[in-house]
Amino acid sequence: MRALLRVERCCLVCEWEGEMDEPGNADVIGEPCPACKAPTERTKVLRRRVALAVRNPHAAEPGRPGGLKGGRARAKALSPRRRREIALHAIRTRWAKKKQR
Repeated sequence: MRALLRVERCCLVCEWEGEMDEPGNADVIGEPCPACKAPTERTKVLRRRVALAVRNPHAAEPGRPGGLKGGRARAKALSPRRRREIALHAIRTRWAKKKQR
């Protein structure tokens, strides 16, 4: 797990000030200024949080093949009449939401 910081930074050259997200091990002087590209200085740490673990690609892989063919396989199994009914229902639902706004 990594720490992430929401910090306030100010430019060492121009008068830019702003908030940025950065890793917990970032230097006090570092990130370039968006206005003039000069280095900025961290003036205040606003919030600390812990980054969530990165998803394991080997654990996610077994579900992917079924997910890639799910919609096509379902459409192939349905009759043309049933596909039409499903499509019309989706259209009516979509348009009903727009009218309510």
